[in-house]
Amino acid sequence: MGDQLFRQLIIKIRDLQTLILGIESSCDETAAAVVANGQEIRSSIVASQLDVHAKYGGVVPELASREHLRAIVPVVRQALELAGASLPDLSAVAVTVGPGLVGSLLVGVTYAKALCFACKIPLIAANHVEGHIHSVLLENPEIAFPALALVVSGGHTHLFEVREIGDYRLLGKTRDDAAGEAYDKVAKLLGYGYPGGPIIDRLAAFGNPRAVKFTLAKMKGNELDFSFSGLKTAVLRWTEKNDIADEVARRKQLQNPRFEDWLAATPQRTLDLLASFQATVIQELLRRTVVSAEQLGVESVIVAGGVASNRGLRDQAASEKSLSFYFPSPGLATDNAAMIAAAAFPKFQRREFAGFELKAQASLVLA
Repeated sequence: MGDQLFRQLIIKIRDLQTLILGIESSCDETAAAVVANGQEIRSSIVASQLDVHAKYGGVVPELASREHLRAIVPVVRQALELAGASLPDLSAVAVTVGPGLVGSLLVGVTYAKALCFACKIPLIAANHVEGHIHSVLLENPEIAFPALALVVSGGHTHLFEVREIGDYRLLGKTRDDAAGEAYDKVAKLLGYGYPGGPIIDRLAAFGNPRAVKFTLAKMKGNELDFSFSGLKTAVLRWTEKNDIADEVARRKQLQNPRFEDWLAATPQRTLDLLASFQATVIQELLRRTVVSAEQLGVESVIVAGGVASNRGLRDQAASEKSLSFYFPSPGLATDNAAMIAAAAFPKFQRREFAGFELKAQASLVLA
């Protein structure tokens, strides 16, 4: 009798757990994760395509779609195995429907719908940008609302008021290049590898951030909007004025370079350029964030997306004593599926399920 009661108790405990399989394929990362009750990451698997796209200096959409097709099944299988779960154990499957590259999104959406149809599991549509916000909430459930969210990556630079989970108001967005995109384009221009953000971030520590004077963007209309195209053009003009073509060519010839190789191949004037470029990007991001916080009277700032890993940004944010900044751990800063499963949990609680007519939405907005 005791054993039977024990087994019944275990079954009840399992029934109380909401296991959501998240699937993310919005750009060049094929990811799957299992998250329990919106907080506990049971597994998180990411298959990177960096080696595929590095030779082109950026993501090639057609290649990205093909790589997702190759990776989606083994990535999901590995996530389930690591979590010690099978498909019947799942409460729902959550998938990124946008924004992102439409071909890449279609792979994840189609596979998620197939799983849900075959196993009679609820399907939840997730917004990629909201997922990034939840990458921080996953590790910081104590964040007080209302708060600000700065989502900054290779594809996104958005500033939101977060009244509460699921209630967002867009305050500002980039009108041209995203911040991470500007990093990658400047890195390509100067002969560094892809992605360029991590390389520039590390090299900038060896330069003088006040050596090159860049003009801050002045926005007509919404002063909280961002623009990085002008800064990118200013870097181009600097390279032309200083005639660094030979220097750039030498860096492009480096074979499998380590950071020490990049550093040795970068003269001090270029290190100063990189430090000044990074300081300007960070100033653009933080000054609008601080203005927004003052206008709204909030104290908590969520910083999410790949650029949230930037050391310079983290250090400068720490100096803003009037605000509490929350960053994701490195594994959750870049695209992953744990954030998608976490973002889906409140929808699961509200029973906001999607139908099988669900479509990928490349330009999906968060509101």
